[in-house]
Amino acid sequence: MRLTRRDAVAVLAGLGIVGGGAVAIDQFDPPTAESGEGGGSDAPATSLLETMVAAGEVVYPSETEGIAPFVETYVLGRTRDEQRGSQMRTTAAELDDVARDWYGSPYSTLLTDERDSLLRELGADTADPVADGTLSERIRFHVVNELLYAFYASPTGGRLVGIENPIGHPGGAESYQRATMGSENETDAGDGVSADDG
Repeated sequence: MRLTRRDAVAVLAGLGIVGGGAVAIDQFDPPTAESGEGGGSDAPATSLLETMVAAGEVVYPSETEGIAPFVETYVLGRTRDEQRGSQMRTTAAELDDVARDWYGSPYSTLLTDERDSLLRELGADTADPVADGTLSERIRFHVVNELLYAFYASPTGGRLVGIENPIGHPGGAESYQRATMGSENETDAGDGVSADDG
């Protein structure tokens, strides 16, 4: 299963953040060292994107491809809300700080098993999602749940659990006229920290 930037834009459109189409996709190009985010340093944006992509590689099913462009596009759209963006950046930075303290490396450079273990050690798999709560609760809210929402609200991720046309994604008559795909919709939802863990 391959996620795409178009999947992420469909989720953002469902949230009312952006319209669809190729022009919308181009609005969410990740910052570069030359451009930065808003013309300034790209370090905060790059750090957030790297951390969220690394978490996505743990949270999403192991067979998922295209995680980086999907997560980057979604996160850049979500952070257009200044308050949410600030909270996401702060939480990702704290997760990164814990990774450096406990494992000696940034979260994004840890092995997949180490990233999964760290999330569990912090209690992100069982914590209640609270936007301004403890670190565990904030990681659950701003990292784990954001990623899970993006995945299952996307057209590609939604098909995994039988949601052919998520809210905000224009579907066709064919999809509701045919039966579900059976075993294809019964695929395991993920190997790492997931919604079922909490």
